[in-house]
Amino acid sequence: MPVKNRFAELLPEITEWRRDIHQNPEILFETHRTSALVAEKLRAFGCDEVVEGIGRTGVVGVIKGKSDKSGKTIGLRADMDALPILEATGLDYASKTPGAMHACGHDGHTAMLLGAAKYLSETRNFDGTVVVIFQPAEEGGGGGREMCEDGMMDRWSIDEVYGMHNWPGNPVGSFAIRPGAFFAATDTFTIAVKGRGGHAAKPHETIDTTVMASHLVLALQTIASRNADPVGQIVVSVTSFETESKAFNVIPETVTLKGTVRTLSPEMRDMAAARLKEIAGGIAATFGGAIDVDYMKGYPVMVNHGEQAEFAASVAAKVSGGCDEAPLIMGGEDFAFMLEERPGAYILVGNGDTASVHHPEYNFNDEAIPAGCSWWAEIVEQRLAG
Repeated sequence: MPVKNRFAELLPEITEWRRDIHQNPEILFETHRTSALVAEKLRAFGCDEVVEGIGRTGVVGVIKGKSDKSGKTIGLRADMDALPILEATGLDYASKTPGAMHACGHDGHTAMLLGAAKYLSETRNFDGTVVVIFQPAEEGGGGGREMCEDGMMDRWSIDEVYGMHNWPGNPVGSFAIRPGAFFAATDTFTIAVKGRGGHAAKPHETIDTTVMASHLVLALQTIASRNADPVGQIVVSVTSFETESKAFNVIPETVTLKGTVRTLSPEMRDMAAARLKEIAGGIAATFGGAIDVDYMKGYPVMVNHGEQAEFAASVAAKVSGGCDEAPLIMGGEDFAFMLEERPGAYILVGNGDTASVHHPEYNFNDEAIPAGCSWWAEIVEQRLAG
């Protein structure tokens, strides 16, 4: 089954929705305009139920099939939020909100799921129920977790859930997926290095926090190089090194380090957290200072369920003529929370030769819309075949 003709017909309309959302980006849970637009369109499409305010600003639409003999419900999820980035595309529909930009393509994801919802509401060519899920705050806010904690899965008796993300560098409209661990767990840490400040000309009278912190930055790299199995996947990155002093001749009282840990298994995740604290304690003891570690677990590993990933790949192959094996990705994705509650799968759709996501010159490729819409529609029509 190639791209559905209906989505080729709808492409100008869906593109218009996407570009309107692109012009009006909203960050984290502040997706008030976008959520209202989504809810308005779902009602206009004739969805059987539209509920706002799930997970603070999330929107859920319910579409019932021509029959419900199967008793099954499929969830389809798109994210709506933008990033705090100053857009540099120069597009005539560029962001009108300074410092906010759809730099990850969530405008495209939302528009594609709206397109699929319009088609499914028109045709009802399935046996069961579809729940379309429009989620806020994927970019660090944990909107997926909030929607799950609001009882979304049980409230609508969702049996399986499917998601999609565009992927620059892959051919437009192509697909890629992998079963099992796919996107990494995304933890963060803040480390306060405490010593005794003083004059830089008298270091012997101080406990030098800059030296302590510098040793710690280097020592943390041994978690990946000496504590982790070499065939495992782990990233430990210190991304910020701050002191309260701006002077050239002052050894600061404190240094603050910030960073992130990315892992692809619970065991590796726990090991990294433990070793980070142990190494910090050792450095503090060596230099006679104190080091406080605040380790914050973020999104869990996103794990595709085997059967659903195989099914999602087969649908993608019918839509685009093939489906590639995706690489492991050390970025995070809070669809992980939904996949912890229900079986399902997450797939990548090609965005073509564009700037990478989270880049100020990135733009979602509207040519990918028919393939993405078709995949979501086919997931429903095949999984809920009457």
